[in-house]
Amino acid sequence: MLSRYVGLVPVVVSLCLGTYGCESATKIRIATTTSVENSGLLTSILPAFESDYNVEVQVLPVGSGRAFNLLRRGDVVAGLTHAPKVEAAALEAGVITNYRKIMFNDFIIVGPLDDPAAVKDASDIIDALKRIVGKQVFFVSRGDSSGTYLREQELWALAERRPADGRLVETGQGMAATLRVASEYNAYTLTDRATFQQIQSKLQLTSVYVGETELVNPYAIFQRSGLTETDRVVATALVDWFADGKGRQLIASFRVNAKPVFQVWPAGFPRHQPGDLPHAR
Repeated sequence: MLSRYVGLVPVVVSLCLGTYGCESATKIRIATTTSVENSGLLTSILPAFESDYNVEVQVLPVGSGRAFNLLRRGDVVAGLTHAPKVEAAALEAGVITNYRKIMFNDFIIVGPLDDPAAVKDASDIIDALKRIVGKQVFFVSRGDSSGTYLREQELWALAERRPADGRLVETGQGMAATLRVASEYNAYTLTDRATFQQIQSKLQLTSVYVGETELVNPYAIFQRSGLTETDRVVATALVDWFADGKGRQLIASFRVNAKPVFQVWPAGFPRHQPGDLPHAR
């Protein structure tokens, strides 16, 4: 079965999960970030879960902030996001449970092919951002409640400056659309590596800054608290599949243009708290 990427329309499916037998009229919906959807990861690997468990999964690709709104309203049974501070608040409030980090990649700064702000010569991320501000070039921001936008705001705070209003363009859209706007404006932007690699050939942009702990981009999966029996079984199976089952191997083997875009969470590293990182502190 194939995942359905459609609005907020309920999907009625037939469910058989191991010893739990067959259930009917079950809604299987998860919320994820646009960066995960843009990468093509779920389209590639979810059919294996659907086939193994006889479950049809509906994926709702939205920014991390909206994903948690869907969880709070009970519109989805699980989430896959990359917004540690929002995740921490949801855990503390009891909105989500069974939280586990499953993979990571990194944020990068991309910009015009001629790199007018000489960001490639930056000594660190703060220097990179200061060069963008100082050169008075355009910077395109998602301007939404996504994990990418939240990380961008943290970085501007560290740099203690940001582009002037006339040089800051907020799209209010997902990562792929924001990258296209940046390309049109001959501008810089912060993006996750996966989305950029997926559509790079269609853009007049190049990677100008990579690296550093501040740009690590961890992804976590979790389920909504207080689920009814069938939904709880499905959500638990999904989280387990991603964290410790076949999903882990499929993430590791996933490629975009023959390049890996996600790394699975390293064995033995803490993964149950939003602040956990895939490397030693």
